[in-house]
Amino acid sequence: MIELEGVPELIDPVMVAAFEGWNDAGDAASTAVAHLDREWKGEVFAALDAEDYYDFQVNRPTVFLDNGVRKITWPTTRLSVVRIGGDKPRDLVLVRGIEPSMRWRSFCNELLAFAHELGVEMVVILGALLGDTPHTRPVPVSGVTSDPDLARTMDLEETRYEGPTGIVGILQEACTHAGVPAVSLWAAVPHYVSQPPNPKATLALLNRLEDLIGLRIPLGELPEDARAWQLGVDQLAAEDSEVAEYVQTLEEARDTAELPEASGEAIAREFERYLRRREPGTGPGGGPGVATEGGDSPFLRDSGSGRTRPPKPERPEKPEKPERPTPGPGPESAPEAGAGPEPADEGPADEPPGESGDGDSPE
Repeated sequence: MIELEGVPELIDPVMVAAFEGWNDAGDAASTAVAHLDREWKGEVFAALDAEDYYDFQVNRPTVFLDNGVRKITWPTTRLSVVRIGGDKPRDLVLVRGIEPSMRWRSFCNELLAFAHELGVEMVVILGALLGDTPHTRPVPVSGVTSDPDLARTMDLEETRYEGPTGIVGILQEACTHAGVPAVSLWAAVPHYVSQPPNPKATLALLNRLEDLIGLRIPLGELPEDARAWQLGVDQLAAEDSEVAEYVQTLEEARDTAELPEASGEAIAREFERYLRRREPGTGPGGGPGVATEGGDSPFLRDSGSGRTRPPKPERPEKPEKPERPTPGPGPESAPEAGAGPEPADEGPADEPPGESGDGDSPE
């Protein structure tokens, strides 16, 4: 039994998780959870034992100086809690770490034990994949679940993927077998500009999460960062005629696929989000209240989060026209990113985007 001393009883808690590595193209998913932790001042209350799950030759510890004293930071997964104020307060349990190197079943069982002890009502796992999507269009975000009832009630895709998977797929299945409602949200990152960070994909994931759990998320400087990122990629792509031509081809395919949809549902979601952001009584930073600060906080402060402005995007990789992008991790039941109607970046696609464009991609 896990003893969580100092953690108060939570209100309608939802667990939001992301893991660096195979399922985190452009660092979009892990950056989204880091943003939530920073904006709502998360308080770390637990960390998994790094010895149990990580190969330190793959994910090496780092040494740093703290007031002249040498200390070591070990790769691990940490859990924090944020309390969101307002008329209907609720709590988020944030899970942020690195995809484990080993003992995945024990890793998932330990996270589920925390979820059970905290009374978590739903688990939302964020991921990002490489896809045939142009950087100039809204980022496709798909929502998938293994629960048929959840898929029906929350307008999600029921996963039917078969093939290699990552920790996102394993954790989702573990939740399903444990009877915990679980959803995976996937953002498609352009394969020709996959270098992190990708604030546009991070923003799209947060918008979709906001719609899913019905909370207003303070976005801070992310919209500005996303615009700057796209302008930077525009400039770099314009310097290479082959890249510019390839991007235009992706744009035409995407626009043609979206043409029959009329995107009325996406427009409605955008309008609802606009109205939510105009609601009075929000907390500092343009969002609802934040976790308790100061000496009265029941949690331990996580001092490891800090914000950096996104660097200028690296030059896009020149695509070879006859080739498809290199396959990699993707969501379960994920066909081609550009193959079918897709709404705006915050809404689920008719078919979740994939990486290789040749059908299902591994998670």
